[in-house]
Order: sequence, then C-alpha cells, then structure tokens
Amino acid sequence: MSTTTTASGETVFYLDESDGHGDGHAHTGPGGSTMLGFWIYLMSDALIFATLFATYGVVGTSYAGGPGPRELFELPLVAINTAILLTSSITYGFAMIAMQEGRLSGTRAWLALTGLLGAAFVGVELYEFSKLAHEGATPQTSAFLSAFFTLVATHGLHVTVGIVWVGVMLVQLTQRGLTADNKRRVMCLSMFWHFLDVVWIGVFTFVYLLGSLR
Repeated sequence: MSTTTTASGETVFYLDESDGHGDGHAHTGPGGSTMLGFWIYLMSDALIFATLFATYGVVGTSYAGGPGPRELFELPLVAINTAILLTSSITYGFAMIAMQEGRLSGTRAWLALTGLLGAAFVGVELYEFSKLAHEGATPQTSAFLSAFFTLVATHGLHVTVGIVWVGVMLVQLTQRGLTADNKRRVMCLSMFWHFLDVVWIGVFTFVYLLGSLR
C-alpha cells in the first residue's frame, strides 16, 4: 500500500500493483478453472444421457414383433453387475480418504481395485450383449433394442474411459506422487466415476426393473 498527498494537504491511500495484492482484479487459479470446466462437462454429459433416456422412454415398447424386456433381461445377472459398480464407488471413496491422509500407497491400491471392479462390470456387460446377439436380439431387431443398446453401450463406453483414466492416474501417482495437480485430477475422476454410478442406477431402474414388469 502506498500514500500520496494532494494539493489540499489530504493524504490518500491506494494499493500499489507491484505489491502483488491490489491489481483490482480477482484471479482464478488453474485448479478452480479446471474444476469449473469439469463441472460444465459433466452437465453436458448429463444432457446426453437425459436424451438417451427420453428416447428409450418413447420407443421402449416398440418391439416390432420381437422379444421384449421380460424375455431378454436376466435380472440376477444385472443385479450382480450393479453391485459390482456400486462397490467400485465405495472403493473409490476409500481412495479419496487415503489421498486426503497423504497415503500414496493406499491411494494407488484403492484406485487399482476400483479399476478392476470397473473392468469386471464392463466384462459382464459385454457378456450380456453377446448373449443377446446370440439369441438374435440385435440393435436392428426393433426400436426398443436400438434404444437399449445405445443407452447401455454409451454408459459402458464411459466406464471404459474411466478405467483408462484410472490407469493413467496410477502411472502419474507413481511418477509424481500426491502433488496438487494429481489430487485435483483424482478429484475430477471421482466426480466422473460417481456420476456414472448415478446414471447406472437410472438404467437399472428405468430399463431393467420397469422393463421386466411390462
């Protein structure tokens, strides 16, 4: 802070730009910009899934003389897969706790377990798709199956991206440790992973459970 004296003898205080505090503008750090940008991405992704849910809601009963959800879906298998994904959300929570406590090895271990559970989820989903295709239930069979495969496969693709992201984070944590940048990236991945869990709960309820009651 600096002072100057006017012609009338008054002393005026003002902030000097060189002191690093009073340039008159609020600066947003790179971390805040990254988190804001990622929130915007998640909202746009939510709009994509909302569109896919709406499409399925419109054509979900257009079977074109083919099989419907009751004939195709195996709820026990889907329930197991749902439990796997929800468990991965819990293990990611443990990874976040370990990160906040500064435990690098614990963070990496829980992240690795989360990635393995995600891979198991995708594997079960691929098995379900192959089984449906073997039974002749493909996206070309009916509008219902087209909407089903598009919605579920889009979610599965997101989970696959999340698994790759987990692998990248494991490498970065090994090389650089729990730096501020890595912590922010782990936080962004956490939001992404939990977002996918929420979307899957919607898929399980809206597509599988309600579909099996038709």
